[in-house]
Amino acid sequence: MTWNIPNILTVFRLLCAPAVAIAFLALPHPISDWVALILFGGASLTDWFDGFLARKWNQMSKFGTMLDPIADKAMVITAIAVLAMNFGPSPLIIVPAVFILLRETFVSGLREFLGETAGLLKVTKLAKWKTTTQMVAIAVLFSYGLFAHYLGMGTFGMDGATMSAILAGEISDETGLRLSFYGAMLSYNGGIILLWIAAVLTVITGIDYLRKAMPFLTEDA
Repeated sequence: MTWNIPNILTVFRLLCAPAVAIAFLALPHPISDWVALILFGGASLTDWFDGFLARKWNQMSKFGTMLDPIADKAMVITAIAVLAMNFGPSPLIIVPAVFILLRETFVSGLREFLGETAGLLKVTKLAKWKTTTQMVAIAVLFSYGLFAHYLGMGTFGMDGATMSAILAGEISDETGLRLSFYGAMLSYNGGIILLWIAAVLTVITGIDYLRKAMPFLTEDA
């Protein structure tokens, strides 16, 4: 095992997966939301940097090649589990999450079954877009928790008429209510849309991997 900066970044990303879940279990809102967003955002950035640095500095290693997809899947799976906990039994979250988790499990099992020939299932550009969309969707949905918290704090004890007047610009917005309201609305709707796009890309790339693996799954292969 070689300890270089790309591999350290990959290990950091792997450790961020349980840290995100622990943050929501151990910390109160909105601290937990801030910690989860920062950890997940930082880990997502390392997903690009570790590969870029490994290629630039010629520090590709078997350890990094093995751990990189594991760290990616750990981050996504843990984050989706946390989102499902935060949003409750919402079909807008659960349905795309199921497709994403099913695909990740399927592809991991497929690679394990293929063994040495798994190298033929190279990551495509569409698969990279899938990963990027997943990461952005999850980060946006994490930010919803922050906007929702500050919206609740800003409207505590406020009647509906006053809130409507502030949002309409009829009353001075001294607490940043409009930012919290529209931030919550955009982060929720935008995050849901991105998560469904990621789910569609997940299914497409999963079918593509299966198509490429079919010659090795026939009885006479």
